Amino acid sequence: MSIQTLRKKIADCQNPTVAGLDPDFSKLPSFLCRQAIERYGKTLEAAADAVWQFNKAIINALCDIVPAVKPQAAYYELLGWPGMRALSETIAYAHQKGLFVITDGKRGDIGTTMSAYARAHLGTVEVDGSILTPFGADALTINAYLGSDGVLPALEVCKARDTCIFVLGKTSNPSSGEIQDKLVDGEPVYAMLGDLCEHWSQMAEGGTSLLSLSANKGRYGMVGLVAGATYPSQLAELRQKLPHTFFLVPGYGAQGGGAKDVAPAFDENGDGAIINSSRAILYAWQKEQCDERDFAGAARREALRMKENLNAVLQNR
Repeated sequence: MSIQTLRKKIADCQNPTVAGLDPDFSKLPSFLCRQAIERYGKTLEAAADAVWQFNKAIINALCDIVPAVKPQAAYYELLGWPGMRALSETIAYAHQKGLFVITDGKRGDIGTTMSAYARAHLGTVEVDGSILTPFGADALTINAYLGSDGVLPALEVCKARDTCIFVLGKTSNPSSGEIQDKLVDGEPVYAMLGDLCEHWSQMAEGGTSLLSLSANKGRYGMVGLVAGATYPSQLAELRQKLPHTFFLVPGYGAQGGGAKDVAPAFDENGDGAIINSSRAILYAWQKEQCDERDFAGAARREALRMKENLNAVLQNR
């Protein structure tokens, strides 16, 4: 599914929220962990099963109020092959529930290796004439440090499968400025990456002009940008600079970003961005100090609060 599909899902939900699925086994409700260990012992299989049961409950609680989920691949890789199975099951179940899935993998390489990353997460693989889908996400985060050689192979997969990528731009972490704010010919690196996103979207459309892209495919191209909620002035700068680039905005909630901070990511129509919240939603039961067995209900209540706060700010701009 493309960025245009994501935009439609956001409009249908009236909610520009993506729930991050970053499940840390050590922080999951204790009853889920005990049940998994009773089934599988003190093994990676047990940890992965607890993660899967947790994710399934979170998805059930959120699927009618958020348009998308964003599993962070590292939390699944941490649990070895059982964790990767849990990732696959999570993506498939999210799709069953009608959600758009962004795999946060931050992959970066060149040539056939980058193509393999993209095919693994967004595409297909042929096995003796059978076409199979390894993970089947709708979008993948990309580290473009290697330049076009690390992005264009992924775009070939996206074009074939109607999927999309989000390139790291101005990320939400405190040390991001050590590299991303450095000036090259008077322009910060994050702004150069933004310009490249517009260029790569144009290339993905067969070299057509961005005006034509806007008219024929909706306003936003196949290549999105990751831009953090913790840097609202840069968000505003990038939004003005990149009218055809859709933003994935991390840093809301636990990292300190709020609804007013992310407002500059949106265009004049309240379109053009989706805001990620992970820990604030996943572990909301801890903040509420409610029964851990109500973790999914607490996640839903937090997601509804986030939706209300975002829409209030967008309506009052």
